Amino acid sequence: MPGGERPILFLLRAGFPDPKLGPGGFFCPECTAVTGLLWYYPEVAAALDIRQVDAPRPRPDVVALVGEEHQSCPVLVLPEGDRPEGVPVAKGRAFVSGPAAINAFLADRYGTARSH
Repeated sequence: MPGGERPILFLLRAGFPDPKLGPGGFFCPECTAVTGLLWYYPEVAAALDIRQVDAPRPRPDVVALVGEEHQSCPVLVLPEGDRPEGVPVAKGRAFVSGPAAINAFLADRYGTARSH
């Protein structure tokens, strides 16, 4: 990786409230799918800088790297200068958003299995 920086994987912290849905804690199923994949591949998880963020927007840590329009989670933000072909770029950083795209990227980059 350029400069030794690891890709940053942003996930929503489980147990968040949602005023539209009532009391109680919620989790993000998309973030859970990525977390589950990484459970199978702890060596890949160790290669990532995994950060949990709070659900309410704005999500300052994500916005700082890829902007307000790309703060949905899960999102994998690549190190500066790491720009694989076909991967979108915002604020100078390549990023992969959503569980299917993250799974495909991890399969290509780290050799994880693909979703069936």
